[in-house]
Amino acid sequence: MMTSAPAPRGMYFEDFTVGQVLTTGRRTITSTDIVNFACLSGDFNDVHTNHEYCKTTPFGEPIAHGPLVFAVAAGLNYASGMNDGTLIALLGIDKWRMKRPVKHGDTIFVRTQVISKRETSQQDRGVVTFARAFVNQRNEEVQEMEVSIMYRRRPAA
Repeated sequence: MMTSAPAPRGMYFEDFTVGQVLTTGRRTITSTDIVNFACLSGDFNDVHTNHEYCKTTPFGEPIAHGPLVFAVAAGLNYASGMNDGTLIALLGIDKWRMKRPVKHGDTIFVRTQVISKRETSQQDRGVVTFARAFVNQRNEEVQEMEVSIMYRRRPAA
């Protein structure tokens, strides 16, 4: 007996509306995350890995790599289910800005606002552009960017 794959739980192109705001769950960044990301990326810059050096910086302690925070935010977006089975491709990231440092013990979440939608020449997909803010436990934006993603359109019934 052949079983079919479960229906996608993600949002389709039609499910997004301009102005809509979505938020994810939260995750705390740890020193282990920072060290593991340095090992994974090979980026052992002192601002991320040298406690003594960091005492001489405005941060006072090691800070998370910008791409680490982005990667954690991507995981939070995945865990939200909004992209599960409906995301086709990440098309671009624009206006990526680091606004505040993220340190060990900071807890972040993602606040996403739909800023535009457009159909494509292929009827089974569309593009949604989001303004994304990565926000810490003090409700401070630590990073921001615009992201364009291609989504599946809802299948005809």
